[in-house]
Amino acid sequence: AAMAGPVKFKCVATAKRRRAPGFTLTEAIMVIAITGILAAMVAVFLQKPVQGFFDTARRAALVDAADTALRRISRDLRDALPNSVRVDGSTALEFLHVSAAGRYRELGPGDPLDFTAADTSFDVLGPAVSVQPGDSVVVYNLGASGADAYSGNSALTDVRRAMSGAGGSLSTVTMTSANKLPFASPAKRFQIVDTPVSYVCNGTQMLRYSAYAIAATQPVPPAVAGALIADKLSACSFIYAAGPSQREALVTVSLALTDGGETVSLLYQVHLNNAP
Repeated sequence: AAMAGPVKFKCVATAKRRRAPGFTLTEAIMVIAITGILAAMVAVFLQKPVQGFFDTARRAALVDAADTALRRISRDLRDALPNSVRVDGSTALEFLHVSAAGRYRELGPGDPLDFTAADTSFDVLGPAVSVQPGDSVVVYNLGASGADAYSGNSALTDVRRAMSGAGGSLSTVTMTSANKLPFASPAKRFQIVDTPVSYVCNGTQMLRYSAYAIAATQPVPPAVAGALIADKLSACSFIYAAGPSQREALVTVSLALTDGGETVSLLYQVHLNNAP
């Protein structure tokens, strides 16, 4: 057989690699630069809407925090002993919290409450009242000298007496009384007081205090741990108007909260029935 001529090989893969499309360094730099310009333009257009969203969310959070604090104060004030609200320097509010109330028996049969001599028990007219050890019974608190529940619990001029016994749901209330109570209630009402309650604005915080001893002078702040009610305060004030006949009183609470340059101010008023 005749010998074939020399065989020639061609590198197809190498030729294909030489013809493969690609980016030059200049093209890559141009793409990066254009992308950066577009991103900057988009950021300029989105900055204000995004900032507006965060500002709105911040204001909404401040309004919610202030409204929650004001509603908490309002709920507590609904259970305040008539004529027991007092304010110190417009930044501290205190009142005596009523846990139960009812009407006492004035005449027999049974166990009436005697106002002519020291009496240590009386029958409750109507449903039983829930009493805990350490509570006090108050009859006809006027919040004035000679009829002030803050003044004490034993003198002839004191309208408050310490409860005695184990407590519970009672149809007959027992108390410690070395002297007679000074005044009978025209409506035959009595209240059970469990603790004072204070709201105190201290710097940028509002704190709530309870479960401390009743004192003739308002403690600011009370010597117990307080619970945080509101933060980021920039202004806070309490105003108490007793009313002309101690029947309708008005508590005005003003709060301003500030965060990130945003400030919200809320004013809340609570009407109280001060009929003892």
